[in-house]
Amino acid sequence: MRTTDARRRAYGAGRKAETLAAWWLRLKGYRILARGLRLPVGEIDLVARRGACLAFVEVKRRATLAAALEAVTPHQRRRILRAAETWLAGRPDLAGLDVRFDALLLVPGRRPRHLPDAWRP
Repeated sequence: MRTTDARRRAYGAGRKAETLAAWWLRLKGYRILARGLRLPVGEIDLVARRGACLAFVEVKRRATLAAALEAVTPHQRRRILRAAETWLAGRPDLAGLDVRFDALLLVPGRRPRHLPDAWRP
């Protein structure tokens, strides 16, 4: 029972973090195209567009900035890349855009930290 409750709380906290991150990106001029994408090959927290740039954004909420940054593991990056490729295959209208992978880090009591082009495949 505890495991289910803990998982439910973690999922809710993650969704709240994604909502805050989406608003932060909107304030920076991005348009949110998708949230919480679940595909067979992986998950993507946010897909955002600003001009000719299409950003696949991983949102991490942790107690410290270092912990949030460490939470984006190489394995997770590969899953996000596969999910992005799968999602883009179904969106030919976005084919000409510059694609990048961002991280948006959330730490209690601090402003969100957006890291554009946080990693490259």
